[in-house]
Amino acid sequence: MTPTPIPPEHQRVRIQASGPAAVLEVNGRDVSTQVREYQLRHTAGQLPELLLLLRPTAGTDWDGAARVLVGEDPDPGPAAAKFLVALDPGEVERAVLARHDLLDGGPAEFTRALLTQLVEWAMGKRQPGDPAEVSG
Repeated sequence: MTPTPIPPEHQRVRIQASGPAAVLEVNGRDVSTQVREYQLRHTAGQLPELLLLLRPTAGTDWDGAARVLVGEDPDPGPAAAKFLVALDPGEVERAVLARHDLLDGGPAEFTRALLTQLVEWAMGKRQPGDPAEVSG
């Protein structure tokens, strides 16, 4: 996430959280319907920072005593590329060929098994070098 500061002056912020819902006001304006997620951070001796992650449908007109940052989701491409470059092609091939779900007879079965293997590794399941799962 890359925070982008909006005007450098401080904004008046009010948060009224109740269970999973919250009312978010910036300078008296309710922005709750435009916000997907918010993070409030406060370091002793400094003004609080409120990070607002907007919904895709949110307007960009902000009239906004915390410093307000509007964040953007990171581009997953560089992280995915770094992950893929670090893999040993032989190890990937062995892991995919050892999968119990490889020979299901469906179309593109090797590609589906390969993608499933990569997703499992990316999610921390059965890391590269772990013994292959054997179906019994």
